[in-house]
Amino acid sequence: RALSRTLSSAAAIGPYDGPAKRYGLFGHGSIIGWPAGNQYGERWIHIGKDTLISSHVTLSAGMMPGQEMLTDPVVIIGDRCLIGRGTAIVGHYRIDIGDDVFTGMNVYITDQNHGYEELNIPIGIQSPNDDPVVIGSGSWIGSGAVILPGARIGRHCVIGANSVVRGEVPDFSVVAGVPAKVIRFHNGERWTRP
Repeated sequence: RALSRTLSSAAAIGPYDGPAKRYGLFGHGSIIGWPAGNQYGERWIHIGKDTLISSHVTLSAGMMPGQEMLTDPVVIIGDRCLIGRGTAIVGHYRIDIGDDVFTGMNVYITDQNHGYEELNIPIGIQSPNDDPVVIGSGSWIGSGAVILPGARIGRHCVIGANSVVRGEVPDFSVVAGVPAKVIRFHNGERWTRP
């Protein structure tokens, strides 16, 4: 255990470590835990200040070396976020995670999906569909949730564990299920059910 703790603190990536320099922005006080997950396209990824990215988290922008990106940055993680262990944030166009967003373990966030319109072409080689993802400040995403392309999660929202989110989630809402639906919301005075 002592060896593991020593390795974890020594091998974690902080803002002044060599690997952090590959990122478009790596905020003061932020850290990526050890062992880090897959990291790809770091120059198109911005990490805000005082953000903790747990171990085994995949951070990805783009699909191949030399790829021209349509937006810069592709992935934005705000200030004071906590990204849970085993999470994957896979961006191709734009994923914007606000300040103070926390995720549980094994969350999957992506802004791209395979096309499947052409019946005579395998799905895996059809042109992908990109749709930006926005996660509002102060939100919490439960373990195992999947955030699909085009999701726009408002401020101060709760996403239930193992939920699948696409489309709009209004500010101050709690959603759960597959597909995720609003189960509670704040009406300006108190939390209530729809």
